[in-house]
Amino acid sequence: MVLGGWASNSKYPFLGGLRASAQMISYELALGMSVIGIVMITGSLRLSTIVEYQNGLLLGFLPRWNVFLQPLAFITFLVAAFAETNRLPFDLAEAEPELVGGYHTEYSSMKFAMFFMGEYIALITTSALLTTLFFGGWDFPWVDEKALGIWGVLLSIAAFALKTGFFLFFFLWVRWTIPRFRFDQLMRIGWKVLIPLALLNIVLTGAGLLFVH
Repeated sequence: MVLGGWASNSKYPFLGGLRASAQMISYELALGMSVIGIVMITGSLRLSTIVEYQNGLLLGFLPRWNVFLQPLAFITFLVAAFAETNRLPFDLAEAEPELVGGYHTEYSSMKFAMFFMGEYIALITTSALLTTLFFGGWDFPWVDEKALGIWGVLLSIAAFALKTGFFLFFFLWVRWTIPRFRFDQLMRIGWKVLIPLALLNIVLTGAGLLFVH
């Protein structure tokens, strides 16, 4: 996005590219730090291990998903994911009232389509990560997929697709619901709210593990 805005040789795409770079650097910190708590409780960086850790139930009826074990991490990751994918209310890199179309103003045809294709691929990937890290991935609660054989495999695929589809719908729903932030508000949320929240989650997770063990 930065190179695309700079290569346009126009002020509006250039400003959009600069905004995109500042926004991504600010929110990638919070995004990465929010995952540290999950790594601490699961003891692994492997996504399959993180999903397997979420199998089972809490209190006999509640799925043992990380969204219940790490609520602060989930909130931080979700808000940062909106900023990383340039979705409203964080789409300052392509704000039409200020920058015409942002970093892709001067592009048309397939070049324009490639920008949007990349944006929606990032959206699908982020939804899949939210499903994997916080909502049990392909695990369907209260059902033993391994005992069902091939039907269990199909159920796991359907569960993952439904959870990912829910987050895709959620991203699109928020786009038409919440107004856009100002750029100073966007930076303030990233540095003064999300990063301290992610640090607090790491401290609380460490204290909880110390107390349990």
